[in-house]
Amino acid sequence: MIQAESLLFKSIGVGAILILSGFLARDFKIKVNYTRKINHFALFFIPIFVDYQLNTATFTDIDNLVVSGFLATTALMVFWEPIRNAIPLAQLTFEGFDRPEDRPYTLVWIITQFAVGYLVIIPFAWYFGQIGLEELVMIPILINAVGDGLAEPVGVKFGKHPYTTKGLFVDREYQRTLEGSACVWIVGLLAIWLYKIHFNSTEFIVSLLLIPPIMTITEAKSPHTWDTPFLFFSGYVSLLAICEFF
Repeated sequence: MIQAESLLFKSIGVGAILILSGFLARDFKIKVNYTRKINHFALFFIPIFVDYQLNTATFTDIDNLVVSGFLATTALMVFWEPIRNAIPLAQLTFEGFDRPEDRPYTLVWIITQFAVGYLVIIPFAWYFGQIGLEELVMIPILINAVGDGLAEPVGVKFGKHPYTTKGLFVDREYQRTLEGSACVWIVGLLAIWLYKIHFNSTEFIVSLLLIPPIMTITEAKSPHTWDTPFLFFSGYVSLLAICEFF
């Protein structure tokens, strides 16, 4: 019953933010670069908030991760063009994250990034739990959610030093900025510091020195819109290596 209640509250909260973002993009002409990241934060923080309030699942609860991954990826099919053409609210919501430069691949990239992101995090979350490092599972998730979440709006607003990356399976370049990528580095430092009690002194120092630049470079080199799986993979592999050798 609690799990069903949790799912209901998460769906209502995330759905409300997605609809609001659609209104902001369509009616208030807010850049999709911003509304898309509002959705990004909502998809991460609302489930955590609900789970915390109800004292339910965590990011090391594999059953919850599998169910969440399946439901989240499947739910995105409501934005398939024939469906959203028939349901105006779905079209409105879609406009909150449909960047013009991503068309016609917006939905394909979002769905595949969600699916592969969960395929990466689930085995690592399970293994971290098996070896007593379950507290560290949150570090790459925070860096992705907050650091990468801030990278685009900060880059759009303050970016002065652009560089380019490729899209997934397309021969087209997309712009990122050093200022945006710096958000990943800064949040990486903060995330490691936040979980410092779960490292020994050497692991903590090495993590501070290595995790932020590794994940920043990963974000910079990842395909456009498809950085989440790569950030998770590089973050977890790096943490495992540090905890194994130091």
